[in-house]
Amino acid sequence: MDHHQSNGVDHSMADAPDPVPESAHDFDWGDDHEELIIDEYESPHENEEFVQSLVDRKLLPTGCCYDDRMKLHANADFGPTPHHPEDPRRIEEIMKIFKKAGLVFTGPDTDLADILQNTPTKYMWRVPARSATQDEIQTVHTREHYRFIESFVNMDTDQLRKLSHEMDQGRASLYVGALSFEAALLAAGGAIETCKNVVEGKIKNGIAVIRPPGHHAEFDQPMGFCFFNNVPVAAKVCQQEYPETCRKILILDWDVHHGNGIQNMFYDDPNILYISLHVYANGNFYPGKPDNMYIPDGGIDSVGEGAGEGKNINIGWDNQGMGDGEYLAAFQKIVMPVAQEFCPDLVIISAGFDAAKGDELGGCFVTPGCYAHMTHMLMSLAGGKVAVCLEGGYNLKAISQSALAVARTLMGEPPPQMQIPRIDKTAARVLAKVQATHAPYWECMRPGVIDAQVIGEGTSRLHDVIRNYQRQNLSEQFGMVPLFIQRETLFKSFENQVLVTPGITQKRKILVIIHDPPELVGMPDLIDNTVDPHNAFLSDGVTTYIKWAQENDFGVIDANVPHYITRPEDVDPFVPRPGELTLSQQIKELMNYIWDNYVQLYDFDDLFLMGVGNAYLGVKLLLTERHCKDRISGVVNFVTGNLRPVKSATDETLSGWYKRNSLVYVSADHACWSDPDLTKKVNKRRFGDVQKSDKVGLNHMMQRHAPQVFDFIAERQSRSGYTTEEDKMS
Repeated sequence: MDHHQSNGVDHSMADAPDPVPESAHDFDWGDDHEELIIDEYESPHENEEFVQSLVDRKLLPTGCCYDDRMKLHANADFGPTPHHPEDPRRIEEIMKIFKKAGLVFTGPDTDLADILQNTPTKYMWRVPARSATQDEIQTVHTREHYRFIESFVNMDTDQLRKLSHEMDQGRASLYVGALSFEAALLAAGGAIETCKNVVEGKIKNGIAVIRPPGHHAEFDQPMGFCFFNNVPVAAKVCQQEYPETCRKILILDWDVHHGNGIQNMFYDDPNILYISLHVYANGNFYPGKPDNMYIPDGGIDSVGEGAGEGKNINIGWDNQGMGDGEYLAAFQKIVMPVAQEFCPDLVIISAGFDAAKGDELGGCFVTPGCYAHMTHMLMSLAGGKVAVCLEGGYNLKAISQSALAVARTLMGEPPPQMQIPRIDKTAARVLAKVQATHAPYWECMRPGVIDAQVIGEGTSRLHDVIRNYQRQNLSEQFGMVPLFIQRETLFKSFENQVLVTPGITQKRKILVIIHDPPELVGMPDLIDNTVDPHNAFLSDGVTTYIKWAQENDFGVIDANVPHYITRPEDVDPFVPRPGELTLSQQIKELMNYIWDNYVQLYDFDDLFLMGVGNAYLGVKLLLTERHCKDRISGVVNFVTGNLRPVKSATDETLSGWYKRNSLVYVSADHACWSDPDLTKKVNKRRFGDVQKSDKVGLNHMMQRHAPQVFDFIAERQSRSGYTTEEDKMS
């Protein structure tokens, strides 16, 4: 028999092709090669009448696919060391723990007939593995790719060793052997048979304990320990063979690494919803690379294209260290709502267990109980038709215990009670960004959508109401009045945009504040998403500084930069904040107008600039667009977003001046503090005198550092109009 066409019946090594690498003979196979799943009888699900009786009694069992020959793909003779993370023992340890836990039928001492008749769900039923055919592989891979993997069979040991060395470099990261092709075919065939048995209703759900894994393999190349992409092959075969009952498939990938191969194979497919939870780390975590030689696949913004737009969801964590709280939050906020809206016919879990607690490569802390809960939630979809296919996971204890928890859940055991820890702040931001990114594609990602056209007459955007309130409040407290700003078209958002204190032209000291709108926080009703006024709060930290300035005989120019410009034809209920280009143009126009038409015409001794939030971009633009630094005594900025450099191609002294005459407070949770290299970078002169705040949020920062800012301004009064020799030298 051609070993590539083996039907999977004989699991011994007696018929293995010759020559077999010495490493295969020398490897500790464990338990004397004994069969771990029912194999002493014809599989019960092949008896249609018997299966129908189980269906009628709602007693379909869980299936399990496994084949010892998948361990023949081994690295013992082809690397610098005899061990490799993708170790044959990975699947062996899983089957051992299944056996120890009593999940599989193991011996003649048990009355098999009694089990089948009275307790057919007591054990998992065996799903026989087989080699995938070339046609099945080529549903997602090219013919050239198939032939390349097949070519390993005819290579001698030296050729295999050389190829392994070459392919273990960079993104490829894998080893090859004479039996790798056969193992890869069995892994793909095992995934196919598990999924087909679930779709056909011969088992209620199933788990395929297979290797080598697949989710990194691209359509035309192997990589990341993967040769053939098992799950996409199985998904495509099921779609082709069962077009009426298996049209839409959800692939949920919880491997700690992004499944680049799965994503790219289905990127424009509207009937495959791919959701991946993985560590992304700005593209620097495998399969990404820090040298940016290519664009990483696993970013949140990769949503699919064409007919498949919105069907690719990446939940990419910013760093390692995520655990139960983050993964369960992702399921509750993203995975399950979208999956329920998609309404799949089949769920395939691309089940890598390298995010499990104890796996050093993954560096995360997901417990077996969490895997059980995630599995249980997915079992509520597709009428319970769930197939689990093993991917990564390299700590033998962690992978076996996690797989055991999943198998027990598939068999009907309730997940354990859990104490869910608080979610990591960066993870919460990732989930919020995923929701925002996919709001255009999924109704569940945009709960409480308001139809602005049917609210009624007399409707105003809240930011217009707030600005009117601010004008009234500042007018009552400080007598401030609007400053005319010429606009081509004047809408409500621009009205009262700039306010000034009375008699400002007579003041010897001027404070110009350019800031974001005040922070608005509201607690919505959990039923209808409405926000009662008494449950909403407005916080404006600028008022404290205006009050201090007036008490100290400063004239104040207060410039508010709206996030959106209201237009009469507005009907959209949600408008995203402006992008960098839009914001830059608006602020540059505003600051240049204020300087050209007002500030530079005043006769003053001291001028101080203050930038708050994203609007602090205006400080940079004014300093670089106008030669004004010799009239400025000091600059204060509060930063929670982009940290902007101040430098000029025409004024070489500007950066040095800015460093010596600025105070730049940066939020405690800003990304620049998380990386020593970034921290070192922001200490350069062009970013100003950067100070790490111990607070988070603009209003908290402004309140915390008000005394230091007042001292800073007081010390620099009457120092405008100078450039020191030290500034020039720097």
